[in-house]
Amino acid sequence: MEATNENFFERVYAVVRQIPYGKVTSYGAIARVLGSARSARMVGWAMNAAHNLEDVPAHRVVNRKGLLTGKHHFDGTNLMQQLLESEGIIVEDNQIMNFESVFWEPEMRL
Repeated sequence: MEATNENFFERVYAVVRQIPYGKVTSYGAIARVLGSARSARMVGWAMNAAHNLEDVPAHRVVNRKGLLTGKHHFDGTNLMQQLLESEGIIVEDNQIMNFESVFWEPEMRL
């Protein structure tokens, strides 16, 4: 991985570490707060690479519609959903219910 990707990934992880318990955000929201609005996919790559970083709550990052699009990167069939539900977030058919009420907008918080 080239140095610029490593730096971007670390910036992504710094934002993800600030997502409050019981909240989620999106790949695009993270990209926007980092000044790279068109880099949502790169944020996704960073989250894929974060699966072994215990201090990065990757389960709190979903797509812009509240879908658990990254769930296949977690060990076990439903680990991402289980982690979210343990924080009080309701998930049905890989979709976060009441998405707007649990959405954390990093641009407004950071």
